[in-house]
Amino acid sequence: MLPMDSAASAAAGSAALLASATVARSAGADSAGAECFHCGVPIEAGARYAVDIGGRARPMCCAGCQAVAAAVVAAGLESYYQHRTARPNTAREALPELVRELAVYDHPDVQRTFVRAEGESVREAWLLLEGINCAACMWLNEQRLAALPGVMSVEANYATHRLRVRWHPSRARLSGILRAVRELGYAAHPFDPLRQQQMLEAERRDGLRRLGVAAVFGMQVMMLAVALYAGDWYGIDTPMRRFFERVSLLLTLPVLIYAARPFLRSAWRDLAQRRVSMDVPVSTALLLAFAGSVWATVTGDGRVYYDSVVMFVFLLLGVRYLELGARRRAANAADVLARIEPLLARRLTESGATELVPAVELRPEDRIVVRAGDTVAADGVIIDGRSSVDQSMLTGESVPEPRGAGDRVIGGTPNVEAPLTVRVTHVGPDSVLADVQRLIDRAQLDKPTVATAAERIAAWFVAGVLGVAAAVAGLWLWLDPERWLSVTIAVLVVSCPCALSLATPTALTAAVARLRAAGIILTRGRALETLARARCFVFDKTGTLTDGRLRLVNTVCLSDTSAHACLRLAAALEQHSEHPVARALVAAAQGPLPSVSAVRARPGYGLSGDIDGVRVFLGSARYVAQHSGRDPGVGSDAAPEGVSTAWLATSAGPLCVFHLADRPRPTARALVAGLRREGNRVLLLSGDSAAAAGRLARHVGIEEVCAGLSPEQKLTQVSALQARGQVVAMVGDGVNDAPVLAGASVSVAVSGAAPLAAVSADVVLLGSPLEAVGEAVATARRTQRVIRQNFAWALGYNLLAVPLAAAGFVVPLLAVVGMSLSSLLVVANAARLRAWRGAR
Repeated sequence: MLPMDSAASAAAGSAALLASATVARSAGADSAGAECFHCGVPIEAGARYAVDIGGRARPMCCAGCQAVAAAVVAAGLESYYQHRTARPNTAREALPELVRELAVYDHPDVQRTFVRAEGESVREAWLLLEGINCAACMWLNEQRLAALPGVMSVEANYATHRLRVRWHPSRARLSGILRAVRELGYAAHPFDPLRQQQMLEAERRDGLRRLGVAAVFGMQVMMLAVALYAGDWYGIDTPMRRFFERVSLLLTLPVLIYAARPFLRSAWRDLAQRRVSMDVPVSTALLLAFAGSVWATVTGDGRVYYDSVVMFVFLLLGVRYLELGARRRAANAADVLARIEPLLARRLTESGATELVPAVELRPEDRIVVRAGDTVAADGVIIDGRSSVDQSMLTGESVPEPRGAGDRVIGGTPNVEAPLTVRVTHVGPDSVLADVQRLIDRAQLDKPTVATAAERIAAWFVAGVLGVAAAVAGLWLWLDPERWLSVTIAVLVVSCPCALSLATPTALTAAVARLRAAGIILTRGRALETLARARCFVFDKTGTLTDGRLRLVNTVCLSDTSAHACLRLAAALEQHSEHPVARALVAAAQGPLPSVSAVRARPGYGLSGDIDGVRVFLGSARYVAQHSGRDPGVGSDAAPEGVSTAWLATSAGPLCVFHLADRPRPTARALVAGLRREGNRVLLLSGDSAAAAGRLARHVGIEEVCAGLSPEQKLTQVSALQARGQVVAMVGDGVNDAPVLAGASVSVAVSGAAPLAAVSADVVLLGSPLEAVGEAVATARRTQRVIRQNFAWALGYNLLAVPLAAAGFVVPLLAVVGMSLSSLLVVANAARLRAWRGAR
């Protein structure tokens, strides 16, 4: 059952809407033969449906469109009909049937596969919209859903036709949200990468068809243009010239009406919204050139520019087709994680048999069998078997990583060598892949500052171009009326800001794809430009510059018992503990361990147990001294600086001391050296002791160290650096660094960050080595250089070409070629980021 505010109120609202529509219908006349104002379908004879829109009774084809249009008006979204550039799908479903169809999405088992729960009060889902034809369609859906009771936020991405919706489950139902979209004449579905690829493929086919039409008819027009140009040099009969011009007119019509329709439609929409975009001067140039050519063809006076029209359309479509290809590659890279999850899983039953089930039916604590060559169906922990797992799709690491009992595996990663038995821990929206996909999606919705600035520059530039073109037209009408049209067309074409508009997005798309291939995820669109400006790098210690796991470094024997025997005794005591020291000792032990009984633990000190009838103690020096009756320091070597110790003893005296340390990451020293070599300031902020932090700092080459800091004190240190004008990049593991990661200018969460996503971070390293921080910095800075190069070229080209065109030195056809080559150069320059091998 729907809640009152989305069911009963919806029914009451629908009744009121239909009542108001009925008034409009009774006031309208029989509109047979006209088109439905909402969907464009021809109205049948006898239909008398209408809705008052914009102060007029607009005809509708059926009661369904009447109800939808009335809902749009009642929601205060009447301006949609001014903004749209294409008709939506018709909405003829009967409301009760629609409610029954969509109610299935309210079922918890269905939502488990795509809805993310944030506690008990928030739900989040990604929806894919169908029937979207323009940005106005996305705007309408975004505004409509944002106005629904219980909906907290709606974020739309027109490029991918996706919506992120967050709502209160106690105040709204997902079925009500989907129904609101249907009432507008569109369809919404839980996001499915396959469905999105089908939509992108449809867009690609449409673009290819338009490009083909422009190419086929354009070639014919160009051949006729060659004859006309030759006639200017060698002479041509007037009747033959007129014949060629008329044929060129007929051949240009399909190009202008069909192939150029996206430009004309977009320009009309922008003008209706009282704004200008790059399609406005493009469409102005096309229409002006075509109208002038038609006039010359009809009157027999003047030049024709059909060749410029078809060439302009063809080259523009070609550039946009390449842009679409880049967008498809970006979408593929963004959604690749969602596509690698398997559909089926082999679940173990209580009897030990295996059954083949859909992966969506898996629950935490289920046991599954993953054969060699199969893909892990869900996040889990290996309980039996040893193999290698290929995590390259997630981390960028090409070498499969060994995994055994007790190790975690990630859903969607292939098992390479041997069968594994896995206990499921996380499924659906709670999985690692879902976390990473959300980070990628969030970055796509966050528009970088440089991209926003480029859009503002392009908008002002377009307005300036239109003003210059108008001034040039007026001047040449006064100076040389025969050339005003040619010069004006050349100015409009040569100044098309395509290159300016492509300068930033092409570079950012290439950079994000490069980083994604290296296992580096940007979670915010602004991260790349901020990282490029950062000159102060602050590192956490444990888990960032170190592995975050204690390892056995050395064993100092204090009795006749061998080091190997001592280690087996200690591991036997620690095998059921989760303490970092316990994990290190158990991992270092080899072979079968002796049995232990009567284990007693004293938190903070140590533990004891009986092994072969002997009471064995393991813990701190003070704990061992109390139970062995002897100072364990006697006869032992002093522990190295920054190394932890664990003592093993019996009641007869100490047996040995274990030295354990958290080892630095292998690439930490090279990373710090590289950052300092480029003139960056590098600091270490640690909550560890001064001795341990200082020892690590000396090892990796960091000179500025602050130790013994709490997370709040780390944030204070970073804020002080920012107050002095520093752009601070914080690198941490995300476990206890959330405040300082959020407070830094830009933040990086290294591999192993909790819970992998490190929500406070701007950049996440998915399994990549620490040196990937250097790769991210180098890519960010190179991307900024490429963007500056693109801007310099685009602005320089226009500053040079526009005056030449205004002076009459550039013919329209040359302007078309120059504009297209300028855009292609920008795209090619950005593509170099993919092939770049890096600075290190």
